[in-house]
Amino acid sequence: MITILFDGIAYGMLLFVLAVGLSVTLGLMNFINLAHGAFAMAGGYLTVLLMQRLGVPFLWCLLLSFVLVGLLGALLERTLYRPIYGKSPLEQVLFSIGLVFMAVAAVDYFVGSSQQTLQLPEWLSGRTEIGQGVWQLGMGHYRLFIIALCALLTIALQLILSRTRFGSRLRAAVDDPRVAAGLGINVNVVFLFTFAVGSGLAGLGGALDAEILGIDPTFPLKYMIYFLIVVCVGGTSSITGPLVAALLLGIADVAGKYFIPSLGAFIVYALMIVILMWRPEGLFARKGGQ
Repeated sequence: MITILFDGIAYGMLLFVLAVGLSVTLGLMNFINLAHGAFAMAGGYLTVLLMQRLGVPFLWCLLLSFVLVGLLGALLERTLYRPIYGKSPLEQVLFSIGLVFMAVAAVDYFVGSSQQTLQLPEWLSGRTEIGQGVWQLGMGHYRLFIIALCALLTIALQLILSRTRFGSRLRAAVDDPRVAAGLGINVNVVFLFTFAVGSGLAGLGGALDAEILGIDPTFPLKYMIYFLIVVCVGGTSSITGPLVAALLLGIADVAGKYFIPSLGAFIVYALMIVILMWRPEGLFARKGGQ
């Protein structure tokens, strides 16, 4: 039982890192970027390439995935995304969905359709058992690493958004870009940096999940619904909401597949429906549901 809970928390933390960038762009920038999964896919493929073909150490691969995918996000924000910010939600959705299918086709053409797996370093491949019987806790070292890393990321993001000058400037730029610009805030630079960080986090999530979920060209389509569930259930007003939602969904998914494997992911969707019926604006919405 405790092992299932532990694996569910690790999976939930992974979902959080994958989805938090979308939460930032959707909640703080008011932009619907359904191509978010394509950045995660880029991070996964980049990690597989760096490790298995170039022999780059795993930790360096994580850092490079965050930085390089973040730079890719900054480039695309400057050239493709920025003109779409003022468009209607439907136009944003169609634009970003089009980018997803372009990314899927490009990866399938240049890399192939087979799933890519990752060989973890030895120090992350082991497993530690604590306790006995029903209370036995089996901790995979890699899942423990994911939990620790994602916890540090969560704390860092929360502090940056709530305690730093950049966080204040970002909130001001979102609430009223014209007033923010009048106060001397470079709104374009703030949005560029925010989008780059969100894309980099997606790339980091893709690098982390390459061993657990695997990476293939259809990754952005297969897991798009999970990103959206985390953001919708958790709300977009803070980092706390997506974190709680990701943990709930991760535990529900792992427990459901263990205890009732015939239902598959039905448990996740049922939980989503119940939560959204109870709180349609998400678990941690802004005051007044805005």
